[in-house]
Amino acid sequence: MLNVLRSVGIGSTRSLGPLSTGGVVLRSARPALGSKTAWFSTSETLAPKDLKLSTLGINNDKATVFRNLSYEDIAKHEEANGEGRFVKNGTFAVDTGVFTGRSPKDKWIVKQSPSQENIWWGEVNQPIESQAFDELYAKVTQHYDNVDKMYVFDGFCGANANSRKNVRFITELAWQHHFVRNMFIRPKTTAEVEGFSPDFTIINACKVVDEDYKRHGTNSDVFVAFNIEKNVAIIGGTWYGGEMKKGIFSMMNYWLPLEGIMGMHCSANKGPNGDTCLYFGLSGTGKTTLSSSPTRALIGDDEHGWDDEGIFNFEGGCYAKTIKLSEEQEPEIYHAIKPNALLENVVIRDDDTPDYDDVSKTQNSRVSYPIEHIDNHDPKSSGGHPNNIIFLTADAYGVLPPVSKLTPGQAMYHFLSGYTAKVAGTERGVTEPTATFSACFGAAFLPLHPTKYADLL
Repeated sequence: MLNVLRSVGIGSTRSLGPLSTGGVVLRSARPALGSKTAWFSTSETLAPKDLKLSTLGINNDKATVFRNLSYEDIAKHEEANGEGRFVKNGTFAVDTGVFTGRSPKDKWIVKQSPSQENIWWGEVNQPIESQAFDELYAKVTQHYDNVDKMYVFDGFCGANANSRKNVRFITELAWQHHFVRNMFIRPKTTAEVEGFSPDFTIINACKVVDEDYKRHGTNSDVFVAFNIEKNVAIIGGTWYGGEMKKGIFSMMNYWLPLEGIMGMHCSANKGPNGDTCLYFGLSGTGKTTLSSSPTRALIGDDEHGWDDEGIFNFEGGCYAKTIKLSEEQEPEIYHAIKPNALLENVVIRDDDTPDYDDVSKTQNSRVSYPIEHIDNHDPKSSGGHPNNIIFLTADAYGVLPPVSKLTPGQAMYHFLSGYTAKVAGTERGVTEPTATFSACFGAAFLPLHPTKYADLL
């Protein structure tokens, strides 16, 4: 097995000022939508009682629930809600306000039995008391009791049917519904969502803030809080789409290792002969770029599992950085930005074209798109056991050689220590390269102790 360290360049960022609406002013008319892919959609209009949302504490009999909308219907809602703008390439563009990256210091897990015995408590997995969570949860459900509409996406995480999880997202914004539809595995038949019972639910109440955060013992009025026993998480105060994506990833990294399956923060692809390669790295180090290749089939760009059968993708889409994106350097990603893709925090010129070189908003500008937008993707999102593993290290201080071949012992040591750097913009407050040791190249998403994951290798 080949193990390689590869260094990549990183830069700095400027912060984005407050955005009260969470989106830019709608300026351009919606272009005609079209795709060669026949997208399945249940596209239902329901009442909260139809999905038994009262079991979550949402008791709103007047709201309309839009479930699993088609891309065409999502576009109509995004436009009608004034949540952003369409650009000439047919994509929808939104701004996420002051939060253009994750807010890890505002992530909390309820400390209670039996999960508390499994959690790796510390700076990554911060404990919150049940009472504080319950008060925040009540604020979230009370907010949803007073909205006139909400969006529900029911889908899946995990391409292997033997270990996949049913996931539900409740959002107030159509573009956030768009985001999770892009990123997670979409139902292919109506039978898949009949009597749908979620293994985990994320309620996104981005407009809700916690004025009593000091009393609750948290760090700010923003919260991303998980209750593992109740199979639910709540988000408040941040509009950043990546919190939902990484929230489910964290839960997969809790469940699957306890089932003997390795969860990995990596991208993956395979060659014409079926040889599989993994690319480990923190956000922004090149996983998506390197795994998107004209000569190798893309399995997935960020989150994977490794079981007795081989490698499988957790997701149904990709979440690529757009900074300095060009057709010449990254043609697969560049051409994936077309109708149904969603741009986040990308500067849009007066002529309604995206400017990927302008980093005045953030260096963490992003695009989400269904994996089918990559022509050379593996339709099963899976592969055999890896032939090669590459560790991508954003080496802030240049202490590592550009490329190193590692022995198995060296690979295990480097995997556990995870020397790298946080890339500007990927987390709140990170404005320049910050050297760090991130166990398994994904410590921010590991609920269990790193040795639990290393033991599975």
